[in-house]
Amino acid sequence: MRPFPRLASATVALACVLILPNEAMSHARVPAADTAGAASGGLFGAECRVRVDVSDVTAYCHNPYPETDHVRLHVECARWWDLDGDGPAVVAGPAQTVRLDGRCWKDVQAVWVSHQRAR
Repeated sequence: MRPFPRLASATVALACVLILPNEAMSHARVPAADTAGAASGGLFGAECRVRVDVSDVTAYCHNPYPETDHVRLHVECARWWDLDGDGPAVVAGPAQTVRLDGRCWKDVQAVWVSHQRAR
């Protein structure tokens, strides 16, 4: 029995997963149990898919609910000299999909989408 080849292959597989290119997919949704949602009694929040490709960020947000959602893309850059960006609020109406774009000059450190109910 040779445990070292198995351990080595597991270590290499873990390293490959952790060191993949800076491409990510994430899903974000405002939970239905937030304080504003509890007050109105309805579901709220567009589903957003975010893609980061080195320095470019693209998010597609689809609102499946009858309430309008104002979505905003926030990009935090990895370098100290690179300006972080907060995009403008974009209206995602019922059954509507919107595209949000952002970028850094070099590398992206963090990305998130914020949601706000229409007043």
